[in-house]
Amino acid sequence: MAGYAVLASGSGSNFEALVKTLAAGPHRCCVLIGDRAGAGCFERAERLGVPAVLVSYAKDADGKLDRLSAERTLTHTLEEYRAELVVLAGFMRVLSPFFVHRWKGRLINIHPSLLPRHPGAHAIRDSWESTDLELGVSVHWVDEGVDTGKLIEQASFSRSGIQSLAEAEEQIHRLEHQLYPRVVRRLLDELTPG
Repeated sequence: MAGYAVLASGSGSNFEALVKTLAAGPHRCCVLIGDRAGAGCFERAERLGVPAVLVSYAKDADGKLDRLSAERTLTHTLEEYRAELVVLAGFMRVLSPFFVHRWKGRLINIHPSLLPRHPGAHAIRDSWESTDLELGVSVHWVDEGVDTGKLIEQASFSRSGIQSLAEAEEQIHRLEHQLYPRVVRRLLDELTPG
């Protein structure tokens, strides 16, 4: 059995899909870590019986975001809960080299486009506004860039018949909820000896 941690900033729909889909297997979500008080992911964690921790990104005396301090707290929490895989699921922070190197080979993200096309925070909108014939999602290893890590797996669908951005977004989220649990399960199986 391997434990995974989920880092989220928003509603937590990917988190819930992971927990529910993987519940029947040997792997468990050991902790949800969120960075926004009141985010929907905390309600989902409570309902699903998963421990949840808020890690705030505070500003230092100069008014700059103290990312390193927050990431030390993240690392301590992940170690405390013995996370073997760190799963970003709508975590809207760019992680520092310190954090990325600490969790190298055990830190993944899901992105709502077919990378390398449309990296960044507005991927669904950018994909929709493009001339791409296929829309989709990518699971990748996290590196020091923004959505630049080595691809693990992608899934796509034809944009033919999709009438609106909202419809495209709904289909992308549905695909995320199918792909991410499958990839996470496979990676956790690889981490588990025997």
